[in-house]
Amino acid sequence: NYFKAWRQGRTGYPLVDAGMRELWATGWLHDRIRVVVSSFFVKVLQLPWRWGMKYFWDTLLDADLESDALGWQYITGTLPDSREFDRIDNPQFEGYKFDPNGEYVRRWLPELSRLPTDWIHHPWNAPESVLQAAGIELGSNYPRPIVGLDEAKAR
Repeated sequence: NYFKAWRQGRTGYPLVDAGMRELWATGWLHDRIRVVVSSFFVKVLQLPWRWGMKYFWDTLLDADLESDALGWQYITGTLPDSREFDRIDNPQFEGYKFDPNGEYVRRWLPELSRLPTDWIHHPWNAPESVLQAAGIELGSNYPRPIVGLDEAKAR
């Protein structure tokens, strides 16, 4: 279930998962991470934006109906000044841009804390020896990506 994996921070995309775990633990997310997790929800998982907005409403300490509704509509591309719907924010590239050393990911995903920085935003590409040294078994203690970005673009 994509919705459950997203809520629990178990999508297999470290920046998305870190954001969702921070949200659950603190009731807050930086604006940029809000964009990343909501874009992933709508454009990659292709789930109804109202589900994501409702979850934010129930979880965010600073939830604001008007602002949140407009934010989610902006992400879906339904507002006049929105980005195109088919523009998918790649969580791996967003991670390189906003968390280049992996500090944020390591804070919220302790199971990835020993993973070298070169692989922190895409552990599925790490050599098996690197994963073993970091104590990571994909599909066991950290999920493989639940959907591929290329697959999402094709849909």
